[in-house]
Amino acid sequence: MTAPCSDTTTNLDGPTAGVGAGADDTAATRVPIDDIAAGAVGYPYDAILLAGFGGPEGPDDVLPFLRNVTRGRGVPEDRLTEVARHYQVLGGVSPINEQTAALRDELQDELIDRGIRLPVLWGNRNWKPYLADTVAAARDSGRTRLLALTTSAYSSYSSCRQYREDFAAALLDSRSLGGITIDKIRPYFDQPGFIEPFVDAAVDAVRSALAARIGIEDVEVVFTTHSIPAAMADSSGSPELSDSGDGGAYVAQHLAACRTVMDGVAEQLRDVPGEVRWQLAYQSRSGSPQTPWLEPDIAEVLRLAAADGHRAVIVAPIGFVSDHVEVIWDLDTEAAEIAGDLGLGFWRLPTPGTDPRFVAGLADLIAERLGRGLQHSQIVGLPPRPDFCAAQCCPNLRGPKPTTAGQDSAADWSGTGAAVELLAASGIRGEARSGPRDATR
Repeated sequence: MTAPCSDTTTNLDGPTAGVGAGADDTAATRVPIDDIAAGAVGYPYDAILLAGFGGPEGPDDVLPFLRNVTRGRGVPEDRLTEVARHYQVLGGVSPINEQTAALRDELQDELIDRGIRLPVLWGNRNWKPYLADTVAAARDSGRTRLLALTTSAYSSYSSCRQYREDFAAALLDSRSLGGITIDKIRPYFDQPGFIEPFVDAAVDAVRSALAARIGIEDVEVVFTTHSIPAAMADSSGSPELSDSGDGGAYVAQHLAACRTVMDGVAEQLRDVPGEVRWQLAYQSRSGSPQTPWLEPDIAEVLRLAAADGHRAVIVAPIGFVSDHVEVIWDLDTEAAEIAGDLGLGFWRLPTPGTDPRFVAGLADLIAERLGRGLQHSQIVGLPPRPDFCAAQCCPNLRGPKPTTAGQDSAADWSGTGAAVELLAASGIRGEARSGPRDATR
């Protein structure tokens, strides 16, 4: 199965043109970014940075994009060619680009509606527009205090710390260290706006199964998320928060989100006798077969469901915020085909995408950091993550790289030669450790 994606362009000085469904209806009403930023006086930040994964924009982009994603990981070229085929079937264009553009636009509108006049900028990890280019353009436009929001809801190296490394690399590559601060919104798996769309979609799917004369005891909800190496999962979280260990924060957060969804499902299905069974499965594994990754895989779960006598599965991609290639190919194509061969009814739930509740939840998090929002409401049974990542959170198991937005980020710059004064000027917290280390840029 495949590897992730996201993307598109950032125009700092012109209007934020509408992209995606409904764009023609809204483009004319978009407010020029310079006009938005004029109202940013008094905020601790002067722009929001939507940080995405990036994705190919055409057939010729696919292999270069995949090489960016897997650089330094030893993934064989034939494996990249195999994954590239999934993108080529979709025309060589990642669907997440249009979806993330729509999210940017909807989030910008939501902030304006709340009177929060901060521009939403966009940069990516693995494809144009690269984060370094967006950061450089922000600096040149006089925007130096960025609050980043990533398109990943959970805690792990690849879904949280790696973005913080990307922010540090963007400061270095754009020659903005000491001139720009990049902080980050905490993981948002516990936001009601993230949970509620899954609840409603799951209820609709269960009622559809019942209407098809499939008993509730014959249905299983299978939540899916991206598999990661077991060692990465175990180290996710922070010793300071006591949430690393077996499966770490990554697995604990997913299980908590799944339970909260199913509690909501049970509440809405009080009129239906019986209980819907559920489990968490993993998808989109890559890397060496000798390296342990999180299991069970969705394909194996489907086979076991059929063997256990289930008649239908409802697949909920709880680990994803939009319907990108890993959802469309790995679930809508591969998993659906397996389910069909096994005689299982198959429903795949949509991701939050641009659901108004999800967009409002992201805006809530931004407002909270601006001192304009309500205190965080706890709905998943886990305490909220800190605004600045805890010490040693979700470590890079290949060795430290510079980061921002952590309580101990300065330690990650030790040995790079970066001046303490520049780190402080970029809002990089903590104290550098002694000892030589080569700079990463």
